Amino acid sequence: MSMTPTEKLLESVKDIWAGYHNHPFVTGIGDGSLDQKKFRYYMIQDYLYLIDYTRVFAIGAAKAKDLTVMKLFAAYTHNILDGEMDIHRTYMKRLGITQEEAETTPVSLDNRSYTSYMLRAAYEGGEAEVMAAILSCALSYEAIAKELVQHNPNAKDHPFYGEWVSGYASDSYHEENETLICLMDRLAAECTPAQMDHLIDIFKACSRYEMAFWDMAWEMRD
Repeated sequence: MSMTPTEKLLESVKDIWAGYHNHPFVTGIGDGSLDQKKFRYYMIQDYLYLIDYTRVFAIGAAKAKDLTVMKLFAAYTHNILDGEMDIHRTYMKRLGITQEEAETTPVSLDNRSYTSYMLRAAYEGGEAEVMAAILSCALSYEAIAKELVQHNPNAKDHPFYGEWVSGYASDSYHEENETLICLMDRLAAECTPAQMDHLIDIFKACSRYEMAFWDMAWEMRD
């Protein structure tokens, strides 16, 4: 039985994604041992990341060839700005991070490189390229959170990190990702082998950037 486009993307990054689960930043969230100073740094950088991540969805809406796809991309800009970023705002309040501090903190080099790559892939490509750039972040966070819960069911109940784990391991987040997977499969259904290879290249590059983002957060590097 042939693989779907999303399955091909995921198959191409198995080794990269396996590394996420062993990363000290990720395992520290899972067992609650992560230094909150590192998480504070990560929260600000991830907040800044999500601003450009939302722009990638907005480019998808602009490039959409039918209203159904346009509405979906537009809906996700709303979901991120008023949904996922709410998790960040809650943590930012708990960590004493003001809106001004978050928005005036310099974007780290790794963060800027990642979002610049996604934006370029979106601007230069079409709807399928936009999706390939978006999907690694969306799906890997669910995979990470569910792996944490599988190894430590109490991770969701941690007084500080539990909200992060619960949010990305939730049914609602999974349903949002299923919508993205269906769209990816739809947009890439008629791809030639060369076009599929290009989507894999984008997805793989973004997966590598995800690993660099965890490294950046752990080392708190500019």
